[in-house]
Amino acid sequence: MADEPLVLGIETSCDETGIGIVRGHTLLANTIASSMEEHARFGGVVPEVASRAHLEAMTPTVEAALAEAGLKFSDIDAIAVTAGPGLAGALLVGVAAAKSYALGLGVPLYGVNHLAAHVAVDQLEHGPLPKPCLAMLVSGGHSSLLLVPDVAADVISLGSTVDDAAGEAFDKVARVLGLPFPGGPHIDRAARDGSGTAIVFPRGKIDDGTLDFSFSGLKTAVARWIEAREAAGESIHVPDVAASFQEAVVDVLTRKALQACRKYDVADLLIGGGVAANSRLRALAQERCDAAGVRLRVPRPGLCTDNGAMVAALGSDLVAAGITPSSLEIPADSSLPITTVHV
Repeated sequence: MADEPLVLGIETSCDETGIGIVRGHTLLANTIASSMEEHARFGGVVPEVASRAHLEAMTPTVEAALAEAGLKFSDIDAIAVTAGPGLAGALLVGVAAAKSYALGLGVPLYGVNHLAAHVAVDQLEHGPLPKPCLAMLVSGGHSSLLLVPDVAADVISLGSTVDDAAGEAFDKVARVLGLPFPGGPHIDRAARDGSGTAIVFPRGKIDDGTLDFSFSGLKTAVARWIEAREAAGESIHVPDVAASFQEAVVDVLTRKALQACRKYDVADLLIGGGVAANSRLRALAQERCDAAGVRLRVPRPGLCTDNGAMVAALGSDLVAAGITPSSLEIPADSSLPITTVHV
């Protein structure tokens, strides 16, 4: 293991400044500075606030990660950074910092895809990925199904959301229910005291023959249901609404994921992204994968949300595969396609 390079990863695609350090698939440090509290009063992430928070957090977070790993700057062999997709201003802070560190240390730079990094991070907990595997990424900005023959070189998009991402729907429904931002964890907690069968909410695109998702109609259906009850003077049992909404989301996600596994004859499913921390999604996915004979891999919750370890993990894979390092001229690309793993 000592012969494997030390890779420092930088993640700034949204509201977390994440710094991770790995040696191969061994995690040495994973330090995060979040600006979530600064966004909570707005009910969502404010790009300019996120960018300024990254500027303030970058240096101390890098120093904290080095201290956690017991390393010096001179020990680092390569720098990896999220080059996209994400918020343009936030990405620029990370990319600029990564270029500076790479130039100052005289080490190679690897600009990587944020979504592919969510796939690669599972290797830090469960070892090398099967080739191929099926990945479902669910977060505030993305709901995607991917065929992954090789996470360092070949990622194929099979389907994605046509409107709201799953995490975005959680945030919007939480607001309607009077729950704090971000909505995902609060709906998850509220749902534990409710029934997922109390209210039958619609399952968008569940049997449409595609591997795409749609959660905008579900979000609207929940809002209209609440409005109708309030207009009639009825009380709203928040746990039942939360549980029934959550059940509709995870039902669609798991059904589509297993449809993709059957269609492409893949026996390994990986779930990543912030929504992968949802307890009901993890439970239902395990139940349905067991029934279908599919092996399920889900990172621990701390590796599902945005973090620097995932960027370092993908960077380490690129180094091991002998991929040519990125130029110091690489841009931050807010709409970087998932098929572009490395820029």
